[in-house]
Amino acid sequence: MRLTFVLAAALALAPLPALAQCGGSFADFIQGLKSEARAKGHDSATVEAFFAPIRQDPKVLKADRAQGVFKKTFIEFSQSVISKNRLDHGRNNAKKHADIFARIERDYGISRGVLLAFWALETDYGAVQGDFNTANALVTLAHDCRRPQLFRPQVLAALTLFERGDFDPAGTTGAWAGEIGQVQMLPADILHNGVDGDGDGHVRLKSSAADALISGARMLTDFGWRPGEPWLQEVTVPGDLDWGLTGLDHELPAADWARRGVKARSGELAQHLKGSILLPMGRKGPAFIAYPNFRVYLEWNQSFVYVTTAAYFATRLDGAPVFDPGNPEPGLGDKEMKALQRKLAARGHDMGKIDGILGEKTREAVQKEQTRLGLPADAWPTPTLLNRL
Repeated sequence: MRLTFVLAAALALAPLPALAQCGGSFADFIQGLKSEARAKGHDSATVEAFFAPIRQDPKVLKADRAQGVFKKTFIEFSQSVISKNRLDHGRNNAKKHADIFARIERDYGISRGVLLAFWALETDYGAVQGDFNTANALVTLAHDCRRPQLFRPQVLAALTLFERGDFDPAGTTGAWAGEIGQVQMLPADILHNGVDGDGDGHVRLKSSAADALISGARMLTDFGWRPGEPWLQEVTVPGDLDWGLTGLDHELPAADWARRGVKARSGELAQHLKGSILLPMGRKGPAFIAYPNFRVYLEWNQSFVYVTTAAYFATRLDGAPVFDPGNPEPGLGDKEMKALQRKLAARGHDMGKIDGILGEKTREAVQKEQTRLGLPADAWPTPTLLNRL
């Protein structure tokens, strides 16, 4: 099953310049892009050659509006994407590309499990990289007025890659959101963090595992990865823990968590590091401690369920046991989640779009309302909370 995720925090992008309008006639929009490209110093003939084959792609917009995978719970999503087959292929790839992973561990201090998990979830180890025309996808999304500030710069980055001989506007394909290659990187990320891992003089993320994996490692480092440190560890938590201290917006030294009764389910807590207790499905479900490197995952992707799954998958590939699912309280369906978000917004919480997705803003608002109502503040929305609101 193909799963694509927008790298929503690919770059720290500046506010839209005057030329970066969106919408209107697609042909006029293309002319505006050409003018901006020439103003930035790109050769006119090159600009014309790059934009000549580009067409608007309605299938891209359809895919953008249909990201239902984000509405799955952590248990549902992780069990659907972490299969025995993917684990076996991961271990086989770790052996097959042992030299590449040894280089990554030496140069970047990133465990092979981390890159293997991204490689698996993004493209099934390079087997399913997407068949959307990348240039069409980027220009279509830049023209669309949902996130032009993300995608317009990616169009110009793709133009630069074209000038270098590393992008074909007519033939380069990838995910619907414009990511390219085996670990799915946007053009601006390739420009900034692309590495010629196999020494052929080009950065070819589609065909070269060395280029893709080492470029991914460099991007994680650029996002702030701390070499040699853990990122996520499954824990057991006592029933009388102060649930209001859990969540990514709270952090304590792991030694303090240990004094509060938190224990590693396998191995020992990294007591010299700070960590946050994550309860993806509340206090009765799986529990993890997220160390500082976990926050780097949120720079790669902003979906809480996706990054928690990717981080957990990485620990599995490095030998951790299957998590204990516990017995979570029943959650909310899509209709009920949207109703909850509307009620939270009415109480002054910043919900952003009412989308039925249990993201970080919703979790934080849920936890605050649970505290106010005297409910266990574990950030897991339940029918009880919805009824009390």
